[in-house]
Amino acid sequence: MATRTDAPTRREQILKEAARLFAERGFHGVGVDEIGAAVGISGPGLYRHFPGKDAMLAELLVGISGQLLTGARRRLAEAEGVAGSGGGAGTGSEAVLDSLIEGHIDFALDDRPLITLHDRELDRLRDADRKMVRQLQRQYVELWVGVVREVYPAVAEPSARSAVHSVFGLLNSTPHLGRPGSLPGRAVTAALLHRMARGAFAAVAEA
Repeated sequence: MATRTDAPTRREQILKEAARLFAERGFHGVGVDEIGAAVGISGPGLYRHFPGKDAMLAELLVGISGQLLTGARRRLAEAEGVAGSGGGAGTGSEAVLDSLIEGHIDFALDDRPLITLHDRELDRLRDADRKMVRQLQRQYVELWVGVVREVYPAVAEPSARSAVHSVFGLLNSTPHLGRPGSLPGRAVTAALLHRMARGAFAAVAEA
């Protein structure tokens, strides 16, 4: 979502507004008609794109989990390509960790409603969709764990996994930092979050 530069499709517009409204007022506090009005179509017109609100919620939460994993795999593959062309292994691992942090910061700053939605509404998903979210999230965590242990070889796997979850908690705190306009500039906030994330991993390595 945050990485797209082309014009969003109508389906993506619907999902974006649904995420915003669900995050602001709760899943049961938003009607189909209101989502439709936010994108300029009638409530019943939404059913040409989604069978109902439950389907929107599932696509939002499963979708962002899949996008985070896909983006992380792409960043790792790109870093491995650089290392294979002559870059040092240590430098490559450092670079991919920085790249993973940057990617998650982009999500945390640009898709804040989805973080709120995940925290509040995950249990409303059907079992199969919720299991899919959890599966994608586990794969995402384990990818990070592998990279962290390449950068900090002395860190045991359980400690690396705990550190990754802690950093996610830090980065995903953005919905609680105040309204977007009350934060410092995006670049300043992103740089601060990046330093804090790297500091957290370094602290685990020093423990």
